[in-house]
Amino acid sequence: MTDVLSRDPRTGRPLERVATESTAQDVDRAVRAAAAAGPALRDPVRRADLLRTAAALLEKSGEEIVSTADAESALGRVRLTGELARTCYQLRAFADVVEAGAYLDVIIDHADPSAAPAPRPDLRRYKVPLGVVAVFAASNFPLAFSVPGGDTASALAAGCPVVVKAHPDHPATSVLCARLLRAAAAEVGLPEDVVGLVHGFDAGPELVRHPLTAAVGFTGSVRGGRALFDIASSRPRPIPFHGELGSLNPVVVTERAAETRAEEIGAGLAASYTLGMGQFCVKPGLVLVPEGAAGDAVVRSVVAATVPSGPLLDPRMREAFLAGVRSRAELPGVTEPLGAGESGDDTTPLAVRPGVLSVAASRLADGGPYEELLEECFGPVTVLVRYASSAERDTVLNALPGNLTATAHLGVDERDDVAADLVAGLSAIAGRVVVDGWPTGVTVAPAMQHGGPYPAATSASTSVGSTAIERWLRPVCYQNVPDPLLPPELREANPLGLPRTVDGVPAS
Repeated sequence: MTDVLSRDPRTGRPLERVATESTAQDVDRAVRAAAAAGPALRDPVRRADLLRTAAALLEKSGEEIVSTADAESALGRVRLTGELARTCYQLRAFADVVEAGAYLDVIIDHADPSAAPAPRPDLRRYKVPLGVVAVFAASNFPLAFSVPGGDTASALAAGCPVVVKAHPDHPATSVLCARLLRAAAAEVGLPEDVVGLVHGFDAGPELVRHPLTAAVGFTGSVRGGRALFDIASSRPRPIPFHGELGSLNPVVVTERAAETRAEEIGAGLAASYTLGMGQFCVKPGLVLVPEGAAGDAVVRSVVAATVPSGPLLDPRMREAFLAGVRSRAELPGVTEPLGAGESGDDTTPLAVRPGVLSVAASRLADGGPYEELLEECFGPVTVLVRYASSAERDTVLNALPGNLTATAHLGVDERDDVAADLVAGLSAIAGRVVVDGWPTGVTVAPAMQHGGPYPAATSASTSVGSTAIERWLRPVCYQNVPDPLLPPELREANPLGLPRTVDGVPAS
């Protein structure tokens, strides 16, 4: 058996032995136990209680969670305290979603013998849980996108038990949070196995292949996510794979914006691309700025405002970041207004310093090796693309793959058709469009969309916000079923008091 070790990303040294890597038999036991526990989640009251109790237990153990997560991630206590608060908010928000019941999308069409072109039978439709959901914890959010995170919260809210594949960057945090979620289940009278945990690289494919796994939630790299997506799609019975894979998150700075707000934009960009040492999935990795004096002012501002150095999440990511920056900087015509590189000291030998690259937009039209600049480089680096005309700018935008976000910085007086066309164009390549702001920071709210065209995501859903629950549900229609045989959600008297649409009219 291979040990699972917790490591300090500041030094690379092991902290403790946390577990052993899960075998195929371990994965099988975890999934089967979750499937057996699934029927207990049918009660919406218990589900809501589970989510709120989990939030309370996480908060009660907040000091231990933050200390453990900081030791494994080097993300800092302030950042992790905020992430824990967000995680608990998500859990409680999904409890509210369960109680409101609108996610079931209950629709009733009464029988109508006179309907044209043919008589209509009695039809009643709502949504049911898919079954066991495999959740892959993210490296960069050890809480909010990991064991107790949004995928787990939304799946449990939908009535789906969960088996989480722990991320190797924070195994101790994963074990601690899984223990608390299982304790919350026991406290409200549910089987602990509504939440399971497995470890190790091989456990991932085994989890996706398992015949009782009904859906997958993934946040991670394009390479890893695509491999698992292909497994999910090639199963004898393919299953939904909701993956968030990679995103460049382009930013467009118009000439008018650069002329009037260069210092503000540069400072904002510096703060955004270095937030969390550039390890946010919505980091602005490519910024289109105009050539000339106005664009030069933006470049000077971002360089002047970029100061922090620090460790990345693990040594492997550090090496990939340094190699990625080197290969991009060596391309002809690419300059380094601010050079990224190693920046370690005695206490943090694995630290790196952020960097800024610059290239003319015309170079990107050459394709070939320059396509690397249109791929995400995970870590604190951003690429400034200097465009000489709106046509050059749009050529670059049209060459981009799908993104989680796209941002436009406009002049204060740019509210015309040209600006509207730019914003509309950005919506074609991203799931969230930001104007005069920065994409880092994903608000947990019903209207949020955290997903986008491939490779940002493998589906059209969102992993943040209340509609994330829709990923784990499927619709079922009952035709001419006698009322006593219907599920309570669809009975004529509406015993659960659910919102629903009856004969085309909203009702409750």
